[in-house]
Amino acid sequence: MQATLLSVLALALLGTLHAQDSIPVQADFQQDKLTGRWYSIGLASNSNWFKEKRHLMKMCTTIISSTAEGNLEVTSTYPKGDQCVTRNSLYSKTEQPGRFSYTSPRWGSKHNIHVVETNYDEYALVATQISKGTGSSTMVLLYSRTKELSPERLEMFTQFSREQGLADDEILILPRTDKCMADAA
Repeated sequence: MQATLLSVLALALLGTLHAQDSIPVQADFQQDKLTGRWYSIGLASNSNWFKEKRHLMKMCTTIISSTAEGNLEVTSTYPKGDQCVTRNSLYSKTEQPGRFSYTSPRWGSKHNIHVVETNYDEYALVATQISKGTGSSTMVLLYSRTKELSPERLEMFTQFSREQGLADDEILILPRTDKCMADAA
């Protein structure tokens, strides 16, 4: 009986690990080319906060820079009401190039971040598995070097989000805004 229970637990753990590894990572990832200014064009998530705040969300700017240790410093500036809010995050590198981890000091959630696909000078598709306590959620971000992307790139984002199990009402092309865009350095 115990051996069966252990087998079931081991299979469940393997399934969880496999699920995390099923998100692809950019082949031959070149971190230095990912740095600089990006605009968040698309956001998809099955988290409760996304469902509650979806109608308020707008495009934002994100500045990515590398630290001396090889981690990523990610600074996002976004409109919230009539203010501009800036959030800083430090993504720690993992053994796999293009994959990072982050623990939110505010919420205690653990983020497993994958740079899925990028050509570095036009777009970047990033998928994150978020776990907190017993719950988990998926988030997909589409970044662009400009405030607009081709319909083909937007469709690629939508299709990839669906492949991650996200429904159409959990996928959002962020409304364009000029608010808070000049504040990002």
